[in-house]
Amino acid sequence: MADTHPLSPTATDCQRRTVLRGAAGLVLAWLTPIRALAQEPSGAAPAAGDLLVRVDDPNLVPISAEDVPYDPQGLMVWAITPVGDVVKNHPMQRIFVARLDPATLSPATRQMAAGDIVAYSAICTHNGCEVDVSLGESQTIFCSCHSSTFDPRETGYLVNGPAPRPLPQLPVRIADARIVVAGAFTDTPGYGLQM
Repeated sequence: MADTHPLSPTATDCQRRTVLRGAAGLVLAWLTPIRALAQEPSGAAPAAGDLLVRVDDPNLVPISAEDVPYDPQGLMVWAITPVGDVVKNHPMQRIFVARLDPATLSPATRQMAAGDIVAYSAICTHNGCEVDVSLGESQTIFCSCHSSTFDPRETGYLVNGPAPRPLPQLPVRIADARIVVAGAFTDTPGYGLQM
């Protein structure tokens, strides 16, 4: 004989509870923050106040001036929002950061540098290839796809090659020992004459 006690759950009550638990789980999952690297790449451009993180850092630790090497090597980085860890990792938003002798920087470049640290779009303006990480002895940014060469001491000036325009420079500053984006790129990152 079935238990007909008024407080005993019926099959319908059990099903209802199962559905409600499942719905609550979905709502909780929807409200739980997802780590930025698991999200779709953000197409947003770097903005003033953003921090910089290495492209290969799963921990999203913002870089400081000390993280940028003194040798001819540079770093590939993404911009990351200071709150919420949203990585702006659309391929066209990759950034090249390097350390240069500040005495060799043009006045325009020096205005956008953080002391001896400069930042540029890492995307060649010719065909969208990524520029090489090493500045080499010439202290220039080189794209090995089609041999375009840019001068990071002179606002990304095109030295030679088929690229139609300079590399866009990203203004940076130092705040709380971290490298911080100080404004927008000087031009739209990417390739071609018009974006």
